Amino acid sequence: MERMIAVIGGSGVYDIDGLEDARWQAVDSPWGKPSDEILTGTLDGMKMAFLPRHGRGHVHSPTSVPYRANIDALKRIGATDVVSVSACGSFREDFAPGEFVVVDQFVDRTIAREKSFFGEGCVAHVSMAHPTCARLSAACLQAARDEGITVHSGGTYLAMEGPQFSTLAESKLYRENWGCDVIGMTNMPEAKLAREAELCYASIAMVTDYDCWHPDHDAVEVADIVKTLIGNAEKARGMVSRLPRLLGAHKPCDKGCDTALEYALITAPEKRDPALLARLDAVAGRVLGR
Repeated sequence: MERMIAVIGGSGVYDIDGLEDARWQAVDSPWGKPSDEILTGTLDGMKMAFLPRHGRGHVHSPTSVPYRANIDALKRIGATDVVSVSACGSFREDFAPGEFVVVDQFVDRTIAREKSFFGEGCVAHVSMAHPTCARLSAACLQAARDEGITVHSGGTYLAMEGPQFSTLAESKLYRENWGCDVIGMTNMPEAKLAREAELCYASIAMVTDYDCWHPDHDAVEVADIVKTLIGNAEKARGMVSRLPRLLGAHKPCDKGCDTALEYALITAPEKRDPALLARLDAVAGRVLGR
């Protein structure tokens, strides 16, 4: 299988440098309209795609991002590997603003988002014990290091609903009691949906601030975040440009991401809703077509 890397860019990351034959294309999805058109092209011989999570001009809040449509659209155009790049706050003194974290775990505290492609008429349960792809994450880690970025391997990402930042009580709870490392608003349900769509998923969290727990940084100031975002975005584009050479266009996933639905469907075939199955043609076509 020929692989395609899809980058979902968060705040500050709005394109990919160096794409050949680059063009923006609209992709229809039965799950609604994606955040924006998708930029496609090739880089070092590998197919690449880029989707601005919030839309160009930042029109979507973390809650209004059409997560299901985004993941479905990427799967529909042939994406196999999804690299999420997003801004985050840090709960650790040693995860400083301007540094990156290759996330490997999540705590989902979002409350107002559709979190699954499946439901009444076709029930499925996928494993989220290890919510990111170790193979893809390792490539992102190496790419960041090769780019000269200070990057941390592993970390737990607390996904909050937003759009407001944390209260001091919440910040202390997540840091001191729950042991989370970074906090953001967009990686859930994105990671869950990528797993349901049998896509490899890696999360690169770009630290912009210390949230509000830090005694020397007791309030999150948007102006400070934006300043750090600009620097992080340049680093992120450099990191992404190194991924094709590290991953290889035909190297398969050996972590099971692309077979996540193998035993996940619970609803008996004769009880499945045809209307829902039609919407699942891209996400679950591999197992539904048997």
